[in-house]
Amino acid sequence: MLRFAPSPTGDMHVANLRVAIFNYIVAKQKNEDLLIRIEDTDKEKNVEGKDKSILEILSLFSIEHSSVIYQSENLKYHQRIVMQLLTKKEAFSCFCSDEKLEELKVEAKENSKPDVYDGFCATLSEETVFNCNAPFTVRLKSPKENISFKDGLKGDLEYKASEIDAFNILKHGKTPTYDYACAVDDMLYDISMVIRDEDYLDNTVKQIHLRNIIGYDKKIDYVHLAGVLNASTGKKISQKDKETSINYLIQEGFLPSAIANYLVLLGNKTPKEIFTLEEAIEWFDITKVSTNQTTFDINELKLINIKHLELMDDLRLSKILGFADADIGKLAKVYLEESSTINELKTRIKVIFEEKTSLEGFQNELKTLKECLENAPYYEDFNDLQKYITKETSLEGKFLDEPLRYVLTKADNGPDLSKIYPLIKNYLGDIIK
Repeated sequence: MLRFAPSPTGDMHVANLRVAIFNYIVAKQKNEDLLIRIEDTDKEKNVEGKDKSILEILSLFSIEHSSVIYQSENLKYHQRIVMQLLTKKEAFSCFCSDEKLEELKVEAKENSKPDVYDGFCATLSEETVFNCNAPFTVRLKSPKENISFKDGLKGDLEYKASEIDAFNILKHGKTPTYDYACAVDDMLYDISMVIRDEDYLDNTVKQIHLRNIIGYDKKIDYVHLAGVLNASTGKKISQKDKETSINYLIQEGFLPSAIANYLVLLGNKTPKEIFTLEEAIEWFDITKVSTNQTTFDINELKLINIKHLELMDDLRLSKILGFADADIGKLAKVYLEESSTINELKTRIKVIFEEKTSLEGFQNELKTLKECLENAPYYEDFNDLQKYITKETSLEGKFLDEPLRYVLTKADNGPDLSKIYPLIKNYLGDIIK
């Protein structure tokens, strides 16, 4: 089983979704279930409603999963295993204050040493621990041997035992820390493969160490993906980047299919540029994803979005735009010459149906033209309509072209009217008002 484990602490961004998509694809390829695990144990950082938002996004992108579990529901298991570790003296109570721990951190930085706990509380006698009434956390003892594992992208990795911290596994409030809860839950749900960001490499080492101490010997395969940079900032994507939020992109009118397509393209050599997730399942190879950081560029996403809009069924597109006419879908595609999102297309189509009251420099021509069109017979061909207008009004050249474009589109430029007219001719009564 694979798992995608988001935290409900903010909006899902493109790097998060990319991890979810890769987990989904690989789960399908391996014919294994995908578990969604909401990592909600840090109550102070959780944002109300973000868990539902995450699940809605996964549904919107058709990321199928076998079940959804909340990490906080496993608290009794987390605490039970801590008690076992304390009994076996594989873990110890730590009474160090936050101030003391900060001193150790500063000292390590000044001496260019790894930021690891100095082990003081591990040396306390049982009597001292029993008689101490101060608040405490629980730490796992540091490993005695180096920790090594093979990463699906980075190859063989080894971490020195001396550089692996005696990290906290239980907080003052008797709730689990991230690394501890993550490792325990991966065991509880029989996770076979973990695909996540390379920022979690150090976490992986701690989690392997914990499983080793517990005696859990099932092998878990790891793939740590190189980070995704924001082209606008040049820095790694974070929840503070508005334009990389999935909710923002959807609200702006990017199609889920285009977003998914683009995120799979990042760091991959694909057999074609435009594809669906179902197609990607056939050829995607997680071991061939680039080990270099990739860059999310919203302008590149716009180009992908245009191509997905071009491929969309005309009637479906028209319904998204508020109509039920394939011609409006075709009209929207004409405007893809200058638009790239659903929102931009909605604006272009909406303007066509707005009232046209004045046109500077052509006020008389506008009035004459509107009167002519109100009484004009039905024409299939745009050239025939132009000939009729010229015959009835004597308007020609810019005195015809500019007010006619304004009447039909309420714009002073845009796609050729011969492309637009056949798609709006049935709406002329509403358009020339």
